[in-house]
Amino acid sequence: MQNEGNNTADGELRLTRVLNAPLELVWEVWTDPEHLKQWWGPEGFTNTISKMDLQPGGAWNLVMHGPDGTDYKNKSIFKEVVPFKKIVYDHVSGPRFLATITFESRGDQTVIDWHMLFESSEVFIQTVKTFKADEGLKQNLDKLNLYVSRLTV
Repeated sequence: MQNEGNNTADGELRLTRVLNAPLELVWEVWTDPEHLKQWWGPEGFTNTISKMDLQPGGAWNLVMHGPDGTDYKNKSIFKEVVPFKKIVYDHVSGPRFLATITFESRGDQTVIDWHMLFESSEVFIQTVKTFKADEGLKQNLDKLNLYVSRLTV
């Protein structure tokens, strides 16, 4: 991974969004595999989560099933978990990136900041071109917001 002191603008994705749900609910749907598989991934994808050990050093094994039938195996290792505040994981299957998601309560809403730092600008560019990761992240947050909004009704 790149050093924190480097300019990482060409190797990272970051989105911040205000979700229409309280922090406790957003944290629950992010950390409970039964909820997570309902909203994770871009439009048209479904998910199978075989392992989610939400603690530092714990593994997260997920298969994203694309609308065309292609399976995308994902393996991550949790680096940091601060309940109701932050989740950091290292996506160790290709493409490699470090994801940091922070959560901030604002009354009945939650601010979520999702940052993905790729191992190089080349990997970042290839991931955006091949998998449209920038659009996928937007869709992921849209699906999360819709999912939590339905649960708060």
